[in-house]
Amino acid sequence: MNYVSTRGGTEKVSGAYAIKKGLCDNGGLFMPEYIPTISKEDIDTLCTYTYAQRAAYIMGLYLDEYKDILPALCEKAYSEERFGKDPAVLSKIYDNFSVMELWHGPTCAFKDMALQIMPLLLSNALKITGEKRDACVLVATSGDTGKAALEGYKDVDQIKISVFYPDGGVSKTQKLQMATQEGANVNVFAIKGNFDDAQSAVKSIFTDESLNEEISSNAFLSSANSINWGRLVPQIVYYVSAYCDLINKGSIKNGDYINVTVPTGNFGNIFAAYLAREMGLPIRNLVCASNTNNILTDFFKTGIYNRNRRFYQTISPSMDILISSNLERLLYLIEGPEATKQYMQDLSEKKMYRISGSAKKIIDNIFYAGWCDEAMTTKMINHAFHDFGYLCDTHTAVALRAARDYMRQSNDDAHMVVASTASAYKFSGSVYTAITGETCEDEFEAIKRLSEVTKTEIPKPILALFDKKPRFDKVIEASDMRSIVKEIALG
Repeated sequence: MNYVSTRGGTEKVSGAYAIKKGLCDNGGLFMPEYIPTISKEDIDTLCTYTYAQRAAYIMGLYLDEYKDILPALCEKAYSEERFGKDPAVLSKIYDNFSVMELWHGPTCAFKDMALQIMPLLLSNALKITGEKRDACVLVATSGDTGKAALEGYKDVDQIKISVFYPDGGVSKTQKLQMATQEGANVNVFAIKGNFDDAQSAVKSIFTDESLNEEISSNAFLSSANSINWGRLVPQIVYYVSAYCDLINKGSIKNGDYINVTVPTGNFGNIFAAYLAREMGLPIRNLVCASNTNNILTDFFKTGIYNRNRRFYQTISPSMDILISSNLERLLYLIEGPEATKQYMQDLSEKKMYRISGSAKKIIDNIFYAGWCDEAMTTKMINHAFHDFGYLCDTHTAVALRAARDYMRQSNDDAHMVVASTASAYKFSGSVYTAITGETCEDEFEAIKRLSEVTKTEIPKPILALFDKKPRFDKVIEASDMRSIVKEIALG
């Protein structure tokens, strides 16, 4: 399986090289030359597997040079010690509606599902490609990716990791998780600006030829964001796994269609679901759920992606994004590299682009887009808890609202699977207020009160924060990121 750029060109590389490099030389994202398929018989077999075994099989279809070592890597990444007995718990809310909880890992966010296996993929990529230099991993985060990457990469040999997050643009718990991170090879910085500023700066650093030349004798740059294929391919697994679990629970039969709703900002998680659909998993429709930063909702409705708009900081901060990087991969599969390259050029120069009518028709047959504002999100948290006894975070609430709207408007009775992307305790202040109507400014007090009110246990990774002191407190300009990265790479 070779990998090519979403923006064309002649470069073809192996999966290990794509994971090591992260971003193509021409600024595009790596994609496999073709999408492998799974059959109905394959799904029957996967139903008998554990999550780790399912992950090894699915990822092995894309990463053939890893096939022999993937079973051991997946067993290590998705161990009971790290995720409990079931890494992707499927909770049935009512007859044809389930929530897939992807936050039972070390940092209580769905990013763990990829970022516990990705460091193993990268460290082995260095061996497979004969790389002797250090990998300098750069991460722009809107909250959850940063902590999950830090936890996954801490003290991994031959790897240095630097995380950049928007100052004031993450929850207090997310900030504390990153600021208290242990590990000799980790660095964390808050930047003045929003997530898009951090992500744009990281992409600019990747394509900075002079910087890459300056550090080339000591290190090379790589990414842990979902622009890196090694972050995205593990995400395909949990949609396949959820389908198998529904069969095993008797909720559906093999061959029945399901629908999937994903709260998304950078479009990686829902694109993974799209890839599962393209592989042959019976997914009828994908519901893209957005918060007040509803640029994706507008795109799916109009075919125009326009980031010339106000940016909002919300109570679902991991979705506070106006540049959805992985949408480029969808455009590539539908429109091809030349059109995709032009769209990305338009986005850079004009901050907007319009897709073709034929592409819009294809998208309309697959995607539904919905969004909700802060008041709707709060109301949904309250409704889910008091009416269904389900405690959800602010991002999952956005998805629940979009899923409900889709089901009401479409009369589609296929089983709905909603991706739950974080523990409610990562956003305890907002969730506590939504459930009780009371405010609590102190983050630790809000965590305690939420536990008391809901009669649920505080997750151990959150509880551990009570005794930790911050290590990282620097706030920098986005323009300073280049010099900082250079210093770390050469240090």
